[in-house]
Amino acid sequence: MTFIALKPGSQIRMLDLKMMKMAKYSKKAQEKIGDVMKEFKEGDLKTSAGEKVTDRDQAVAIGISEAKQKGYKVPKQKKDSSKPNKKKK
Repeated sequence: MTFIALKPGSQIRMLDLKMMKMAKYSKKAQEKIGDVMKEFKEGDLKTSAGEKVTDRDQAVAIGISEAKQKGYKVPKQKKDSSKPNKKKK
């Protein structure tokens, strides 16, 4: 917890910026993703087709997918809002 004094005797609680922006994964989900990343770094991680995983992002996606399958708390993927909305007349 971080405090900043505004006036003598008064303090407000500031949330860590990292905590506000980061998604909330359960401890078990974090461990599962960490295990998959360790496999990736050692070169042992394979896709469902049996090919070696060479992309870090794909390894993370596999870890998140496996954590979801085990029922661990994994946040939903944010929708991409970069596409303009088409209005129907």
